[in-house]
Amino acid sequence: MSKTQSPKKKVPLAVTILLWLIAVCAIGAVCAFALWTHFTSPVSSAENAVEYKLRVPDGSSVRQVSRELENQGIIRSADVLYLAARFSLFEPSRKFSLKSGVYTLDSSMPLSTVYSLLQSGNQEYLTVSIPEGLTITKIAALLEEANVCNAQSFIDAAHNPSLIAEYSIPAESFEGYLFPDTYFFTPQMEGSAVVRRLADTFFKRVQALETDSQLSADQLHQIVTLASIVEREYRIASEAPLIASVFTNRLRNNIGLYSCATIEYIITEIEGLPHPDRITYADLAIDSPYNTYKWAGLPPGPISNPGMTALNAASHPADTSYYYFVLTDPATGSHTFTSTFDAHIAAENSTSYVSKQ
Repeated sequence: MSKTQSPKKKVPLAVTILLWLIAVCAIGAVCAFALWTHFTSPVSSAENAVEYKLRVPDGSSVRQVSRELENQGIIRSADVLYLAARFSLFEPSRKFSLKSGVYTLDSSMPLSTVYSLLQSGNQEYLTVSIPEGLTITKIAALLEEANVCNAQSFIDAAHNPSLIAEYSIPAESFEGYLFPDTYFFTPQMEGSAVVRRLADTFFKRVQALETDSQLSADQLHQIVTLASIVEREYRIASEAPLIASVFTNRLRNNIGLYSCATIEYIITEIEGLPHPDRITYADLAIDSPYNTYKWAGLPPGPISNPGMTALNAASHPADTSYYYFVLTDPATGSHTFTSTFDAHIAAENSTSYVSKQ
């Protein structure tokens, strides 16, 4: 006798519809995010930027201004700017308020910058390029000179414990977390607003670091600290991973990093003295946790604000047996890397090194 097959259970129609709805919503959310990212990104690079002087008379509407900016190629979509302003998408806690004035805008600005400028009331923006390797105090001086903000206001904000805690930085300042880049600012900003802009850019950019797993705040801090030293040591980008490998090898074997850059940081940033013409033996004996000649391991925190070259090198140092490096061509900034002390001394005594001295 043949066995009677039991009928297959059918999935209830309501469940099927629900699953389809979830799938459609998920796809819609991904598409919406992709479109938002596209329409809020700059129209062009800084090198190919189109500049436009926008005049906003009293009584202008956001829709009028948005259309003008789209027509001039400054933003990608008038509708997206209008919706962002209508629903305060970039600053949910503050209602968008279009201010009259004359604004100099260009197509390399992200939509968020245009959004902020249109309600700033300031009639011009300030373009400021912050080089790699500067410290908090040097960035502050640069910003004050450019009329972006008061230097002391910026320094105070960069050491504000509440603001530091907000970004989960395990340190006493934002040193190392202020990303060097070209920024568009408005005149006379609050120091805290500028610190936020630089820190937000840092945390956005470090997402590009390829790591095996999600970095904890302490792990990221170690990478940033190492990168800040590498930043001050390399001049040729291809050598940054090699310099990082020297420091990594020394850290593994509990050998001091012996970086003059950390001594310079102590003298200029901690002691507040002028930049030394040369490092003396007395300087190497300074009793400070940042003195990598006196103490093994990383210093307590970064000594500069590194760029992506140094950050990538610190997170992915080259696999070498090097323990030493010395500048042997001052003209090009190239170093000689060695694995033994004798080879290091020989490199120091080379013709190019003696010429440099």
